[in-house]
Order: sequence, then structure tokens, then C-alpha cells
Amino acid sequence: MPDSKKIMVKLAWEAMQRAHAPYSKFQVGACVEADDGELYYGANIENASYGLTVCAERVAIFSMVAAGKKRIRSLAVVGATDGACFPCGACRQVMREFASPEIPIYMGNRRGEIVTTMALGELLPQSFGPEFLNDK
Repeated sequence: MPDSKKIMVKLAWEAMQRAHAPYSKFQVGACVEADDGELYYGANIENASYGLTVCAERVAIFSMVAAGKKRIRSLAVVGATDGACFPCGACRQVMREFASPEIPIYMGNRRGEIVTTMALGELLPQSFGPEFLNDK
């Protein structure tokens, strides 16, 4: 595993430890690499009004965007599971807003191990992206 993946998984795992998940008890952490190599991380943050809960992947992406970056190079997500922690559909669509279908998504487990890697396009085939709304 190249160093950047190791660092991303470590940051995602550390973020997972800080998740606010009192209702589901399912902690998730994520780390996103911007196109300039900067890393941003986040944890899931639940709310008593369940619909206001935000997933770790979106927290990390929103942190990246708040820092002025607009493109994702790769993303790592780990969760409190023995197998791979796959991003939910909403997170996949948010990823697509800021990434091409070719970017790698590293999916790990509670021990911070990468279980599988897939391209965003494999996770969200036939996706709708911002290029469909641009004037030609």
C-alpha cells in the first residue's frame, strides 16, 4: 500500500474514533485527497432528528470545499465493521459532484485495513454529474 493510502486510512480511522454516533452506534471515518494532494477528513455526525445526520464522507468533502478545493483525487472510508465500509448512495452522488468516475475509493474496516478498492464509476454507474448541466 503506497504511503498516501496508508496516511489516508490512518486519518480516516482516527476520524472514526471521534464520530458522534450515539443512535446507530456505527462509527465511520473518511479522508479525501484533493487534486493538489492536501488531505481532509471527517467523521459521521448523527442528530436526534435522524434526517439531519451527516456521513463521514460528506463531512470530509465539505471540509475540502470549505478550504477552497473543488476536485477529489481519491477517497478512503473506514467503518465499524469487519468487512469493507461502502459509501451510501447520497455520499456517492456528492463524490461525483467533485470527482471523475475514475478516482479510487479505498474501503476499509474497524482495524483500518483496506478491504477493497473500487473506482467511483463502479460504485455509481451511469452517474449524473455536473457536466450534464453545463452549457455547450
